[in-house]
Amino acid sequence: MDLYNLQELVKEPDSFDSLQVYFDATISFLELIADMQPTRIVSPTDNSYIFFQFSGEFQHKITRPLNTHIFCDERNDFSSEFDWFVSFLTDLKKKQSKAARMPKYEKFLARKGVERVIYTIQQSIGSIGDAFENPNQARKRVGMLFEQLIMLVIKELGLECESRTIKLPLPGHSGYTMSYELDLVISRNKAIVASETSIIGMHELIGSVKTTSKDRIDKVFLDKFMLSKFLGRPIPVIAIFLHDVQRAKKQGSIFGINSTFKSNHFLGYSIALNPLEGVYYVDPRPNMVTDARLSREVSEFSKLLVDDLWVLTEG
Repeated sequence: MDLYNLQELVKEPDSFDSLQVYFDATISFLELIADMQPTRIVSPTDNSYIFFQFSGEFQHKITRPLNTHIFCDERNDFSSEFDWFVSFLTDLKKKQSKAARMPKYEKFLARKGVERVIYTIQQSIGSIGDAFENPNQARKRVGMLFEQLIMLVIKELGLECESRTIKLPLPGHSGYTMSYELDLVISRNKAIVASETSIIGMHELIGSVKTTSKDRIDKVFLDKFMLSKFLGRPIPVIAIFLHDVQRAKKQGSIFGINSTFKSNHFLGYSIALNPLEGVYYVDPRPNMVTDARLSREVSEFSKLLVDDLWVLTEG
């Protein structure tokens, strides 16, 4: 497929109904990059990140920053990593966290294979969206596709995972309700039978999925607070983010890197409202690892699949 074909695919997010479709789209993009050879630009403020600049046919559009440590820009590299990923999901479904201790996955996990696959898929889709004449028309679809990707991955583990709209009655105000659209409702049983219901089950886990926490982190904490308040019991909520990086003009260059993660706000909400059951990043910022307080709250995405999902959905 050429870039126009891939753009048409992104315009129809409902067509991404399996991991195979995500794989095919990513392979097509990587083959396209190899064929078109767009200008590769290394960020002067962080050499780990690069940009691709498309040709004049696409108005010299520039992609989002891509972390070369986890972005597979070679077709064969990604294809091999994806095969390992699918195999790992199959064993996780059978053995749960024990799968991570199987010798055959030692190297895969050590090189952050889970994160490499998810990141390469989503950033390939995002880069296709960046080539639109008006990138804003693709931004919402790119976010939807990340949510669908995470949902499909969780379903591969044999868990129930659906979006849901709930309506909560306002205490003391008969006839008034507050509507919530939940990105993910996760459970181990077959209780999820409809996309709209008025309750959250006792052993269901709520997941918020966003490509970045920018302008969104406060809502995740507030949603947990409000849901727990109205339902009269603690509601477990996790947040899943792709990254917190954006392009910024620095040192006279438009290819600088900025972090969009507000650590003080994050910690403030954790203290003043309520901590989340888990916060997971595919591409965590360095301070999420080095800062002792943040590292207790934030984990890599693979930890969710290997350990936390099984604990948080226990009946």
